[in-house]
Amino acid sequence: MTPEQIKRVQDSFAKVRPIAGTAADLFYGRLFEIAPQVRALFPEDMAEQKQKLMAMLGLAVANLAHPGTVVPALQDLGRKHVAYGTQAAHYEPVGAALLWTLEQGLGPDFTPEVREAWTETYALVARVMQQAAAEAA
Repeated sequence: MTPEQIKRVQDSFAKVRPIAGTAADLFYGRLFEIAPQVRALFPEDMAEQKQKLMAMLGLAVANLAHPGTVVPALQDLGRKHVAYGTQAAHYEPVGAALLWTLEQGLGPDFTPEVREAWTETYALVARVMQQAAAEAA
């Protein structure tokens, strides 16, 4: 990722952070709409899961310029997701739900450049998690 892309992701996430609860609601609502098969992988009470989502996103975004800081956490998360029943095919709808959520939350601030930067960010996160998951399986 370029420094400009990192800045776009970090600046846009700073705008989402104040509405973290709403963003998490939007994300999981959209995910379960476009990939209903994944709902069974999650607990009935999603409160803690929503907090974990926003915390991990915050960690990843804050450390984009320092991947060595966040890669071990993402690898661990990828390995844990194997035990939860996550499959490689699940990563695509998660990415789609994330981009949709950001578009809803940011409105006109979700420019094509911001979309591209977030697409790169999610691709990096998903790749690290999937590689760790494959090694664990």
